[in-house]
Amino acid sequence: MTARQNPVFARWIALISVMIDLALIFNIWLQQRSLQTTNEWFIDYKLEWIPSFGISFHLALDGLSTIMLLLTFFLGTLSVLCSWNEIKQRTGFYYFNLLWTLAGISGVFIALDLFLFYFFWEVMLIPMYFLIAIWGDSKRRYAAYKFFIFTQAGGLLMLIAILALYFIHGSQTGTYSYDYFSLLNTQLEPSTARWIMMGFMIAFVIKLPMVPLHNWLPDAHSEAPTAGSLILAGLLLKTGAYGIIRFVLPMFPQAAADIAWWAMLFGVTGIVYGAMLAFAQTDIKRLIAYTSVSHMGFVLLGIFAFNEIAMQGVVMQMVTHGISTGALFVLAGMLKERLHTRDIAQMGGLWTSMPAMGGVAMLFTMASLGLPVLGNFIAEFLILVGTFLINIPLTVIATLGLVFSALYSLRIVQKVFLGTPADQHSMKDLSAREFIIMAALSISIVLLGLYPQPVMDTVKDVVQRLVIK
Repeated sequence: MTARQNPVFARWIALISVMIDLALIFNIWLQQRSLQTTNEWFIDYKLEWIPSFGISFHLALDGLSTIMLLLTFFLGTLSVLCSWNEIKQRTGFYYFNLLWTLAGISGVFIALDLFLFYFFWEVMLIPMYFLIAIWGDSKRRYAAYKFFIFTQAGGLLMLIAILALYFIHGSQTGTYSYDYFSLLNTQLEPSTARWIMMGFMIAFVIKLPMVPLHNWLPDAHSEAPTAGSLILAGLLLKTGAYGIIRFVLPMFPQAAADIAWWAMLFGVTGIVYGAMLAFAQTDIKRLIAYTSVSHMGFVLLGIFAFNEIAMQGVVMQMVTHGISTGALFVLAGMLKERLHTRDIAQMGGLWTSMPAMGGVAMLFTMASLGLPVLGNFIAEFLILVGTFLINIPLTVIATLGLVFSALYSLRIVQKVFLGTPADQHSMKDLSAREFIIMAALSISIVLLGLYPQPVMDTVKDVVQRLVIK
């Protein structure tokens, strides 16, 4: 019986597939923690693919990749669960696109052949376009086109940069290869390195996204289905940060150091600008989308501080932002399902009829503003401490961004859950399925706030290797 005849099959196949992946990567992570190996790469698998062009099927797993895959399959499992009752049409094709997106994101986190990396980079774009264009809200086509054009433009610049690196390396060594470890040793003139690095950098900061290249994000988020928003905020934005950490810093250390001040300035601009725009929104999903612009500004700031403390904070921010903002988007989806609106002006007083949802919303808005005991506080505190040692004025401005984040976070709780009820009808609180989703996210964000050490230990070697002395 096909998924078209029985949508339940599609749901269960998707859920079981992602849960198996989560169990496998969790097992690998536990083994590596117990072994305490000094080997930098936990798994390194290489197979010749198109040898005449120097293309190989090269996948490898280190601490950073492992943490990002854990996040991918954890949020992937929850994205299947939160789509359970929301998606009524073309169910089989929907879950196919969902799994396809997760496959592309996973590939980005483990590919060490640059041709393969670009292939996965493009693979995750196509199904996300379908998720927004077919199952999105009223302006879904516009949002999907905008998302596609921005990301595709950045991807093409990265392809040109990859080809330039490939041909320069080939002319120097006589061996044409897309392999990451081979290309790391390419000798580049300072001006050439700067131009090639910018090809990579633009592709990654569009995905991050960095102001002023963030314009696609609020539209894509507000129109995407709940699982689409969860994957966009929790995972797709992280591929941009991962790309900078994995490719830009090791391959172009001097060129990256040259633009560090400007990158930090753009990061701080994003922190303040994103927070101010978030405060101005009335659409709850657009509001949460702009908080992502603000939080990702911290990532850019921390990466280019070239400081071990800040870089640890960046990895924590990638994980905790995925959980906390993903949770807020899931909550926004639940509210829309009940109220049939995203306008916070039409909400209010919902805590009375939905105390459990109100409590969870309070927890994640507190996480979003960086309250101690929750994971985001650890991440942003480490980034600010690390950056303070490098650039005090920018750190002070970034800290002001945290004040703005308190304003928009409290506004969400005030407008949606407190005050006079806008609708006198009683709303049903969290169902058992929704309770499981929010419990998993809540436990994760509290655990990361109380005990972040396992994440830090896993990425310690990667971070120390990246920091420029």
